Amino acid sequence: MKADQPAFLLSEESLRHSGSTKWLKFPDDVLPLWVADMDYAVSPAITAALQKRLSDGLGYFQYHRPEPDMAELLRDKLTGQGVTDLPEGAIRTLPGVVPGLYASVLGLTSPGDDVISMTPIYPPFMSAIADHGRRLRAAQLVHGPEGWQIDWEALEAAVTPVTRLLMLCHPHNPTGRVWTRAELERLADFALKHRLYVVCDELHADLSFQGPHVAFVSVNPALRDRTVTLTGPCKTYNTAGLGIGAAVSHNLDLLDRMAKATVGVMGSPSVMSMTMWVAALNGGADWLAGVMAQLASNRDLLTERLRAELPWVRYTPPEATYLAFLDMRAHPRASDIQAFLLGEAKVALNDGPTFGAGYEGFVRLNFATSPEILNEAIDRIVRACTTVPA
Repeated sequence: MKADQPAFLLSEESLRHSGSTKWLKFPDDVLPLWVADMDYAVSPAITAALQKRLSDGLGYFQYHRPEPDMAELLRDKLTGQGVTDLPEGAIRTLPGVVPGLYASVLGLTSPGDDVISMTPIYPPFMSAIADHGRRLRAAQLVHGPEGWQIDWEALEAAVTPVTRLLMLCHPHNPTGRVWTRAELERLADFALKHRLYVVCDELHADLSFQGPHVAFVSVNPALRDRTVTLTGPCKTYNTAGLGIGAAVSHNLDLLDRMAKATVGVMGSPSVMSMTMWVAALNGGADWLAGVMAQLASNRDLLTERLRAELPWVRYTPPEATYLAFLDMRAHPRASDIQAFLLGEAKVALNDGPTFGAGYEGFVRLNFATSPEILNEAIDRIVRACTTVPA
């Protein structure tokens, strides 16, 4: 890394020796821009807190109740996003947000019920539905000149007499959309009209380029009885190896139903995970500001180079997250574009069909890396795709 670059940027050499799934899944000649890990060192506040926990000696790794400060810190954070007046017990810790998706399906629906989600969508949304005998009613988003938009007619058409749950992702993975307040209000009207429960994954809330996050449940008081919000630190602070999350709801009965449906199999966050989250909430702000500046720069770099060198790739710059969803259906190898780029460009991306039916020819690219690695990956993709006419 260059001397004037942020301290959190890691070299390719150090990343290849990190033991990460991201960097060790593929051969050494492949640049991995796939799974949603950042190629960044974590906040010094987090590492200092973890080291302190380790050095404090005996008595800190027994059965452990939640960190005393964690609930209050989360309440303060959620208040800033519009989630106010939470009752006692409204924040329940989880070993991660994905277990929360499964718990919501198990606790808020029954076998044979229908569940609505808007595709493309993060794959565990779909597996949580299919793995337990529920049916996905997919409402595809529309990708037009104004970017990714909700297809309101498709959403209405997805409702059936046995639809019980709406699963939202806000900000949206993989498209990077941040739903506007007007869109959130219309989604609230839709959910209330059809008496749907809502689970809203807001894991990427702190990674918005649009300004402060507006929680879905905050846009209409009537949502409080029907909504569970899922949150966690792992995407914001690059700590997926320290699994932890939280399910939040004004309606404690919904949380109780989720807990009952997963009793004995859910598990609890570790002491180190809780220590990490408290440290992030207390002291991670400066680190996060630097990371967001780097992500914005990388997003702009990717956008400019695609427009200049691969203008046939349809792509809307994300409003949040460090993930870009690329429409490469104009390529002759669109049907297996992920395999083509892996084999010919030596760049590993996520394959579009994993985000829902109908997304052959799409790939998801993770740009949370150094400018050097990102530029090299783009160079490789451009060289591999030179046979495609502009």
